[in-house]
Amino acid sequence: MALTAKKEIIEKFGKNAQDTGSAEVQIALLTDRISHLTGHLKVHPKDVHSRAGLLKLIGKRRRLLNYVKNRNVDDYRNLIEKLGIRK
Repeated sequence: MALTAKKEIIEKFGKNAQDTGSAEVQIALLTDRISHLTGHLKVHPKDVHSRAGLLKLIGKRRRLLNYVKNRNVDDYRNLIEKLGIRK
């Protein structure tokens, strides 16, 4: 992930430019990494180590999404709509 892409994600999902630790920003960053790894695994289907890392990232994102959902359902719905990770 390029540094400029990371800054853009932080500016888009954070409350301010220095907000790097909120759950929404973390979920957006994880989603970007997950989509990058998914593309990598389509090209390299036998890369087992990357697949294991992908599953860990998906689990971490799932836990953060549960945290946001338990805290505020409206924020959760807005976030998954912005990221396009649910139907």
